[in-house]
Parts: sequence; C-alpha cells; structure tokens
Amino acid sequence: MIPLSVPFLNGNEWKYVKDCLDTGWISSAGSYVNQFEQQVADYAGAKYGIACMNGTVGLHIAQILSGVTANDHVIAPNITFIATLNAIKYTGASPILIDVDPKNWQMDLDLLDAYLRDNTIEKEVDDILYSFHKSTNKRIKAIMPVHVLGNIGDMDRLQDIASSFHLDILEDSTEALGTLYKGKHAGSFGKFGVFSFNGNKIISTGGGGVIVTNNEALAKKAKHLTTQAKTSSMEYLHDEIGYNYRLVNVLAAVGVAQMEEFPTLLENKRKMDRFYRAELTGIGDIEFQSVSSDVDANCWLFTFKTKYMRDLLEYLNENGVQSRPFWVPMNQLDMFKNEIYVSNENHSDKVYNSAISIPSSAGITTTEMETVVKTIKEFYKAL
Repeated sequence: MIPLSVPFLNGNEWKYVKDCLDTGWISSAGSYVNQFEQQVADYAGAKYGIACMNGTVGLHIAQILSGVTANDHVIAPNITFIATLNAIKYTGASPILIDVDPKNWQMDLDLLDAYLRDNTIEKEVDDILYSFHKSTNKRIKAIMPVHVLGNIGDMDRLQDIASSFHLDILEDSTEALGTLYKGKHAGSFGKFGVFSFNGNKIISTGGGGVIVTNNEALAKKAKHLTTQAKTSSMEYLHDEIGYNYRLVNVLAAVGVAQMEEFPTLLENKRKMDRFYRAELTGIGDIEFQSVSSDVDANCWLFTFKTKYMRDLLEYLNENGVQSRPFWVPMNQLDMFKNEIYVSNENHSDKVYNSAISIPSSAGITTTEMETVVKTIKEFYKAL
C-alpha cells in the first residue's frame, strides 16, 4: 500500500533523541524545545515561537491570549479539520462558519465581508471598538482563517476586513509551514499563527505544535500559560489557571532534526504537486484546487475534485493506493449543526462530496507517484 502521508525521517532524528535519552532530558524542559520553537519562528518570519503539545492547544492558547470568552463569536471556515472548531469551543465561544470559495477552498471573503456589513453593529467597550452580532448581541472577537491543504487565500483582503470590523486574526496555519503569500510566510499575518507537526504533516514530531507571534509580552504569557502558570522555579506557586501544554524535549529533538531537512522536503512536495498536475490534467473530470499567482504553496496534501470521488476512493484503496475523502463540513457535524453558517450556494458540501486526497508523503518516490497516476488513469478508462 502506498501511504497517504507519512513522516520522512532521514536526518539527525536518532542522534538527537539519543542525546535526550543519554542526558535524561526527555520532559518539557530542555535545549531542543528552545531550539525547535525558535527554528520555526525564524522560518515563519516571526520574532517568537512557543512550542506546545499540538496545533489544537496552540489555537486554544491563542484565543485565550486574545481575550476570547464564552460570550464571543469566532469566525472560521466551514471546511477545516475539526480541531479548529474544537479549539473555539474550548473557550466557550460560538463559531460563525463561513462557506468556502469554490475554486481555492479557502474562506469566501466576499461572503464574509457582506455578512459582517449586514449583521454587525459597532460598539465601544472600555474605550475600545468592537463589532457585535445584531441578532445574538455577542461580540465577534476574532477570525481564524485556515490555510486549507497548505494553500492560502487573499491575506491583504482578509487583513482589511479584520481591521474594518476590529477582529483579531488568529491563523490556523497548521497545514501551511512553508507557504508564502506575496513572499510573506503563513502564520505571520495576524496576532498569532499556529503550526502543527502531527505525523501526516511535511515535517513531524509525532505530535506537536508551535505558536508564533511578534509580540514579546504575548509570547511570554503563552509560555507561562502552557507551563501551568508557574511563577517560581523553586516553589509550587501559580498565579492563574494554566495548562500542561508544553512540548516535551524528546519530541522537540525530532523537530530540530526535521527542520534541518525541511527545505529538501518542501521541494519534494512541490515537485510532487507539479508531477501530479502535469500527469492528471485532462484525465476524466479531474479538477484541481486553484492556487493564486500570489501564493507559493507548500503542497501539503494533493487533493482534487471528481464527481466519481466515492468510486475512485474505493478503487484506489482496493488497488494499493491509500486515499481519503475530504473533511466533513463543520455544519454537518452534530455538535456544530446549530451554529451560524453563512452560505449562498453551500460550496462546502459540493467540495466535500467531490474531493479526494491521494498519496503525498514528503518522501514519496517517482515510482510511487507513477503507480498512483497509472491506477487513477486505469479507473477512468474503465468507466
């Protein structure tokens, strides 16, 4: 079976993990944690990085530090991995779900802008302007764009909308390490960006995440909250509710080794994307995700649309090519079906019912890609 997306561990991972084991530094303190979080921050063009257990908790902390409360709304796209919405619910806030653009599958900014203009009112609270939802009377505190599949939308437009409606931008960049918009890295457009290093990402620590920001005070507070809000190196003194969210040193060691290899793995992904697009163009009814000329995407997980998605999915998996359907839209899940969903044509459902992801590992070989393409072409010839 050619796997969908697995880690490529071919650098100093064993060496650095052995160093942790030899020295006993395997928990949430250690030099590799500091190295890894700074490597990621530097790569993303941010001043500060805070390593954490995974991307989900990173999104949780970003909201806490932005002042999101249970009386607030947070805007998110309707197509995303469920972690985005779970993190919003951890704060008690209510999501406002925005349908996606049918071409690039990112949040539909025309829809977003129109909705906010028609459904919000500006109020001043403690000398600060906020947008409040007319119907729910809840403050809309933040917007959480998700760079779906490592692609990225029009961040200039999104920043303008966020500024007009007084929204903090908290980027779910969990899939987008290596992605640029007009030369600027994903995760660096808002108050916080959050990256994930789950096993299926371009580089992995098994589990892990990094929060990035340019605000020194917020970075210090993030590190404080993720280490149980402990105030003394000696006494067990804590000054607020904290979280046991820090990444452990032994996993950060893997991350350091992976970051050393990241430029090569990123280029592998982009070569993979070029290969698949060239070989699958004109095959059946295949339609690719659109990528703007302003975007240099990391090509994390190759996904395309076809009306034969379910049949192709079955055929590929039966013939040794691991493939997966897209995420179920958030408004179709029981726990989110009563949340506000903004849509005119429900493109989310159309993308979900036609999108399929095919093998995209950072270490995928040309032979494996040729097999994937051959199997897909065989399917369409058999129709």
